Amino acid sequence: MDPVELFQQVAATVPAYRTFLAENGVDPATVVTLGDFERLPMTTKDNYILRHPLPDLCRDGVIGDMIAVSSGSTGVPGFWPRSVSDEEVIAARFEEVFRDSFAARERRTLAVVCFALGTWVGGLFTVSCCRLLAARGYPVTVVAPGSDRREIARVLPELAPHFDQVVLLGYPPFLKNVIDTEGLPWADWDVKLVTAGEVFSEEWRTLVAERAGIADPVKGIASLYGTADAGVLGNETALSTGIRRFLSARPGTARELFGESRLPTLVQYDPDVRFFEEHEGTLLFSGDNGVPLIRYHIADEGGVIPYERMLEFVRRHGFEPEAEGPQRPFVYVFGRSHFTVSYYGANVYPENIAVGLEQPEVSGPVMGKFVLEVVEDAAHDRHLTVTVELAPGEKPSDEVAQAVGASIQAQLLRLNSEFAHYVPVPQQVPFIRLREAGDPEYFPPGAKHRYTR
Repeated sequence: MDPVELFQQVAATVPAYRTFLAENGVDPATVVTLGDFERLPMTTKDNYILRHPLPDLCRDGVIGDMIAVSSGSTGVPGFWPRSVSDEEVIAARFEEVFRDSFAARERRTLAVVCFALGTWVGGLFTVSCCRLLAARGYPVTVVAPGSDRREIARVLPELAPHFDQVVLLGYPPFLKNVIDTEGLPWADWDVKLVTAGEVFSEEWRTLVAERAGIADPVKGIASLYGTADAGVLGNETALSTGIRRFLSARPGTARELFGESRLPTLVQYDPDVRFFEEHEGTLLFSGDNGVPLIRYHIADEGGVIPYERMLEFVRRHGFEPEAEGPQRPFVYVFGRSHFTVSYYGANVYPENIAVGLEQPEVSGPVMGKFVLEVVEDAAHDRHLTVTVELAPGEKPSDEVAQAVGASIQAQLLRLNSEFAHYVPVPQQVPFIRLREAGDPEYFPPGAKHRYTR
């Protein structure tokens, strides 16, 4: 993508962006080089999207043929028009996963959309992209039970035996919960997973692959990096997943590359349709969507790594990719920093806690959901507290709580150098509260889960 050419198109056709440039004293005719582009003011939800009527944000002031609504997890919900042409571009990310990792060009595939259906971006958007694969000649059949577990359990036994493989598409914790609790013969159906919306650990990938009968976690589970604002921006490849698994076992090397004590989602993106930039440890992107966006700041912490630089780095540290895959740049994303808690000056990330719960010695009795918080007692001493959801039928016990606490502490010390060095040794043991499955206060069924308080 030529970002200057995209800028000129948007400045000429999008009324709100013309107004935005005028308010910031920018003459579009003066933006002719990449350097000029990189000096343009950033757009955000607050300074751009929420300040203009919806038609003015669209090409030629015309709203597209479909509207998705963002979750509103960081404030007021956003409305994001789309057109079929937008979905055709983004379907290429699904196509790469289905073709290169799942061999879906040669195999009859049942795509089971488990994202919530309705105005939200995930469900209907995924249905559209999967149907576009079918229109491109892939033997893909789509069924969309959404996040209705009873419907998932009802349709899968009837349909799955007619296909060579089953691909479940949904949020990571929801898919894990379904696999853990529905008692279906997953291993008989050659299951694959496509996830989005949350960072997960490589321990999670290994654990879920084992429980779903997925023989190859690298090619059997793929994550998409997407936003309501612009759809799917990048996707995991066998190369990016292999690199991530290598780095997962080497926290020091991962910190050298990413600068954090947590492992980000690592994907590759197509520079012909998306342009990424780094800004003070966060990401900006530009792209031609239903709402075209120029230097849009979405508050995701992360960065961009060119293909050659990434390959040189991992080879220098002893990793030789089996297959180099598409020679496209990498983007990594941690998520938003307000999901961390501060404890004795150390940033404690939900990703660190998740790895502790995914260890084989404790993963059986717990669901993987938790709430991380720092609680002050009557003496005003602060304690790192983790409330953990038990698997159905499990009851709280001191034995499980102690094992969970020890596992979380061990992974915090392994992964988070701030925690290891800032937190006094007696305060490094987390306080564990166990709650039964579906606890209405911490884990209400059907609600979007938040990992921190």
